[in-house]
Amino acid sequence: MIIVVKNNIEEDEINKLMRELTDSYNIAIQKITGSQCTVLGVVGDSSAIELDDIARDSRVEKAMRVKEPFKKANRAFHPDNSIYDIAGRQIGGKDLAIIAGPCSVESESQIIGIAEEVKAAGATFLRGGAYKPRTSPYAFQGLEAEGLELLKIAREKTGLPIVTEIMDPSTLDKFVEDVDVIQVGARNMQNFSLLKLLGQTNKPILLKRGLSSTIEEWIMSAEYIMAGGNNQVILCERGVRTFETYTRNTLDLSAIAAIKKLSHLPIIVDPSHATGLRYMVEPMCMAAIAAGADGLIIEVHNNPPKALCDGPQSVTPNEFKSIVNKAKQFAALADRDIKEVM
Repeated sequence: MIIVVKNNIEEDEINKLMRELTDSYNIAIQKITGSQCTVLGVVGDSSAIELDDIARDSRVEKAMRVKEPFKKANRAFHPDNSIYDIAGRQIGGKDLAIIAGPCSVESESQIIGIAEEVKAAGATFLRGGAYKPRTSPYAFQGLEAEGLELLKIAREKTGLPIVTEIMDPSTLDKFVEDVDVIQVGARNMQNFSLLKLLGQTNKPILLKRGLSSTIEEWIMSAEYIMAGGNNQVILCERGVRTFETYTRNTLDLSAIAAIKKLSHLPIIVDPSHATGLRYMVEPMCMAAIAAGADGLIIEVHNNPPKALCDGPQSVTPNEFKSIVNKAKQFAALADRDIKEVM
């Protein structure tokens, strides 16, 4: 249930209304003060609450039930877009967030060199895999703890906040201590035990869409994290599995528009994993920006043919620089066009 409070109601009266509701019903209330109005989001079983009784209250503008099963991630609960400040950078704000780096951390010189180049080209975050989920048990699994240490060295050298994927709850304390944005990969999107633990942290979580997950299932996974108290969730569209085999996955650009309508959470796009093809990364970046994405996550490698993981989809630092320049120009143009249409 959503309760929209009238604009002229004092804060004390709003708090009084919240106490009256929680004392009368077995519910929790999330108060969201937006730019246009104050919204009270009722979490729990609200079936016993009569809408007409609430709507008649002199402090209430309107009350309505929420059909979707997700509540905290629902735009109805939080009309304004969520914006997260992470180590001096923003995700969800007016500027495009650009996360870049290799699929896997391979050595100190490799990760530092790439970090310096992507920063110079305009990246705002550094990505790199330390723990790698691989389809084959014989494929390179990452440097693990050593990889995390190398990412920290690269962060110290460049100042770029680091984004890396968690695999095992046993490493959570280390990730909370060392990582700026904890990534949940597509294969773990519905690892609910892990999501619950991440909900108890205060770290931003980048949640990738599962290989065959619906948009509602994806948002519900975000809801698991938020239900635990961590509201800093960033959604990442990285392609879904379809009948098409030419590309690695099928990039679902319609998911961007759907998320913008259904949720207040920021959404970024991973064209590297979505297509699996280097030459498609640039046009899919532009398409994602046009569709309204808040950011991009791009795989960059200094020598893609020799990469230990995902070389065919990795761009070189020079290619990345060109992509970023075009992306920033296109983002400014797209924003102007949207404003003119509105």
